[in-house]
Amino acid sequence: MRFAYSVARHAYALVRDLVSGQLTLRAMSLVYITLLSTVPFLAFSFSLIKLFGLHNSLKPQLYRLLEPLGPEGAEMTDAVIGAVDKVQGGVLGTVSLAFFIYTAIAMVQRVESSFNYVWQVTRPRSLGRRLAEYVAVLLIGPVAMTTALGLIASIGSDVMVQAILAIEPFGSALLLAGKVAPYVLVIAVFTFLYKFLPNAPVQLRAAATGGVIAGASWSFVGAFFASILSLSVARNAIYSTFAISIAALIWLYVSWLILLTGAQIAFYVQHPVALRIGRQEPRMSNGLRERIALNVMYLIGLAFRSGNGRCTIRTISTETNIPGLTLGPVIADLEAAGLISAVQDEALVPGRDLSRITLADILAAVRGGCETGALVRPAWSAPVNDVAGRVEAAIDGLTAGTTLSDFLDRGDPRKASA
Repeated sequence: MRFAYSVARHAYALVRDLVSGQLTLRAMSLVYITLLSTVPFLAFSFSLIKLFGLHNSLKPQLYRLLEPLGPEGAEMTDAVIGAVDKVQGGVLGTVSLAFFIYTAIAMVQRVESSFNYVWQVTRPRSLGRRLAEYVAVLLIGPVAMTTALGLIASIGSDVMVQAILAIEPFGSALLLAGKVAPYVLVIAVFTFLYKFLPNAPVQLRAAATGGVIAGASWSFVGAFFASILSLSVARNAIYSTFAISIAALIWLYVSWLILLTGAQIAFYVQHPVALRIGRQEPRMSNGLRERIALNVMYLIGLAFRSGNGRCTIRTISTETNIPGLTLGPVIADLEAAGLISAVQDEALVPGRDLSRITLADILAAVRGGCETGALVRPAWSAPVNDVAGRVEAAIDGLTAGTTLSDFLDRGDPRKASA
């Protein structure tokens, strides 16, 4: 019953997110960028893996990708491969080459942006880190994929493997493994994307759960989509020669939507508390904002003082178990007050010397961060003004004399005992 209840909660949360329209909108944008970047991305990948003699291993996977479109999908794959083969790097001008590189990177960037949205990440990776990782994906990804496919194919033709195939039940087990291997590879790719693309710490269990569900759904929906197309005669009567293009666009949209849905499942597996509220903006009381601000400054100061640790939103989120979407507004207020600043590698450091940051400064930064300026000159009643003034004075008296350095000393057992 608990398992059924958990499945029902996840299903309800996914339907709610799909109805809100953001996942579908991002899937549509990914279809658009896919149309722009398919030929440049494949041209870049083919030219790279040709150096290793593995380009013939990638073509069958392209046929498999558009297999749900039926025989016309194979024709479209041949057209795409023909366009890729005609691309000659030496003929490209500077502008064309720049456009090729831009569109190839833009697809990876858009996918990362969509994953960050799902994982409620308020800040992307730094520009230098993103470029390095994008280049790694573009360089290593196709080579790793084709190498794995080549190993699977070579295992099937190995003499020892052929001898094992003649022995039962090992032969049946190997045949079954050969049929399952492509699905396992798809699930592994989905899991890899869910684990490493978001700018957030993703547990392997959550990424694997999303990868299994999304990979199985993609395979099942592909077979269902192919059967629907084979039975559909009206689409050819309505769209004529454009029927295959319309079907390809729909299949791309469904594929991207499945990918984003799997990422959403991975997020809910790791953060089940978000099943109820979804992507609602966090509404925090002043007390919660103040406590978060003090905890953030404490962790940043601790990492800065130790000198051997980097403090980022990801590490703060992991340490405090507070989502990045909740930490974002508080950290923005602290940055606006000049209490912290972000350096090149996304690490957060104190904005000035620890002995010149008081707890009163920290509280004032977040207590005033919610004001919109709508009240220009409010006329407070005298008793209200008096009570509020005494509350402010009490808070200042308690915190103004304590610096962040003193605050950190309280957490150091050696200095606290002294």
